[in-house]
Amino acid sequence: MHTIPLFISGAEIAFIMFILVMVFGADKIPDIARGLGKGMKAIRNASNDIKSEIQKSAEKQGIDTDFTKDVRGEIDKVKEDIDEITGSVRRKP
Repeated sequence: MHTIPLFISGAEIAFIMFILVMVFGADKIPDIARGLGKGMKAIRNASNDIKSEIQKSAEKQGIDTDFTKDVRGEIDKVKEDIDEITGSVRRKP
């Protein structure tokens, strides 16, 4: 799961929650949260279905879909190059 950094403080979150309770009422907030959760789950399932269909289609056409190993290898090469360059500059603990 990926987290999105929020640049708001706890006091601002509390204020937003207060406004939500004032606008919708305490009895409606669980229903709204449940609806948002169901909507997010539906979007996630739809995107997973689309990904699997694209992958099946690519495999059917003979296209290699396992490109993550190539990307990981290139990232490792770049890391090694950076370590070689900064090795003499880096402070030793």
